[in-house]
Amino acid sequence: MKVLLIGANIASTPYYVYPLGLSMVATALRKAGHIVTQFDFLRNDMSLEALVNELRSFKPDIIGISMRNIDNVNLMNEQRYIDAVKDIVKNIRDVTNSPVVLGGSAFSIMPETILSEVGADYGIIGEGESLMLELVNKAALGKFPEKGCIRSSNYMDGEDIPSACYDPDIMQFYLKSGSIASLQTKRGCTHKCIYCSYPVLEGSAIRPRNPGAVVDDIEILINDHNAKYIFFTDSVFNDDEESYLEVVTEMKKRNIYIPWTAFFKPEGLNDKHVELMKETGLKGVEIGADASTDTTLIKLGKRFRFKDIVACNDLFAGHGIATAHFFMFGCPGETKETVIQGLENIKNLRKTVSFVFMGIRILPDTVLHSIAIREGIISQENTLLESIYYIAPGLEKEWLEKTLTEGFSGIRHCVFPPDAMDESLRFLHKLGYSGSLWDMLIPADKKSRRQRVHGTN
Repeated sequence: MKVLLIGANIASTPYYVYPLGLSMVATALRKAGHIVTQFDFLRNDMSLEALVNELRSFKPDIIGISMRNIDNVNLMNEQRYIDAVKDIVKNIRDVTNSPVVLGGSAFSIMPETILSEVGADYGIIGEGESLMLELVNKAALGKFPEKGCIRSSNYMDGEDIPSACYDPDIMQFYLKSGSIASLQTKRGCTHKCIYCSYPVLEGSAIRPRNPGAVVDDIEILINDHNAKYIFFTDSVFNDDEESYLEVVTEMKKRNIYIPWTAFFKPEGLNDKHVELMKETGLKGVEIGADASTDTTLIKLGKRFRFKDIVACNDLFAGHGIATAHFFMFGCPGETKETVIQGLENIKNLRKTVSFVFMGIRILPDTVLHSIAIREGIISQENTLLESIYYIAPGLEKEWLEKTLTEGFSGIRHCVFPPDAMDESLRFLHKLGYSGSLWDMLIPADKKSRRQRVHGTN
């Protein structure tokens, strides 16, 4: 069958992110003999006219739409992405009667709600490489699902997760818009953060891909696409099973050196690990600190404490690796006292940049969702399609915003709101600078360091 896969993401901040999941689904379909074309909405300047032209030219038998995000999870500057998908589906309907199938991480978070809102025919909940392939194979025989939402209780084995079919034209657009090529080494998350949907989407067990296959992908990105910077998209790169070290070891074995970055948890690392990663090109890490005091870390379901965040940050800094942290204020257990403690803890982190969020976007089927219902913040019937943010009862939104604004005012490496530097980063990318670029905000080291406040309330 002829399958058109559409990347519907319209978010371009803080930098453009290649539609990796879409390309992995393309690989699975092509291996099965289907004819696949990938169309990226951002690469086509979000032009519905370009989409219509593609539909008329390719004449697909079935159409898949990948949704990366529902919104930008930023209470200070909310941006909704569902409407763009609705417009895409509407224009498809004007051209063809071919079935439209939704998928991607955003869709899987609230599938029935989004399917109804957008008006597509079907939706894939979970891993599209297997479920979309099954749907297309049956469609080729004239068989279609009885229900709109299609899900499986099983997850693919890590060895079966395919490499991405990187479209050269789409890839060049993304490289020129930020020079970061995306790659996945594993799926699954073993952590129990109360706000996070990753375990719901990918399961609670780590499923690593074959390290050799991962490094094969890196060589393809370097040799075929001239990638200059790699971003590993895993929810957490340094997993407890240490499968990440197998990937890095394979990179070193093949003498591969390319600047790269990933998401890290602030535990389970040592000098030997960091040195090995540095030898393969590690340039910057994004640390999932999330909360700024021991009290709030515990309430978020974190295993580590703020001293571990400090130690992790200093470990990377000692090896010359740039670090960025992401903190959320207003979580369960947050009080005025923990906010003040958190401000000081963040400001006293050494040689790093911190992005600060106010409130936590509530997502379905998370522990935070249950807490918000129990505390009367939302009703059981609320679909959460419209973004609602959790701020601890008793903590006034106006006070929190004022305190964070004043507390981080004039501190270049503490960014609040979290998108305050987006325009500057986009401008640097247009000038040809590569990578995440937040490392440019990191201050020079100082001999004197103020006392850190880790205290719990």
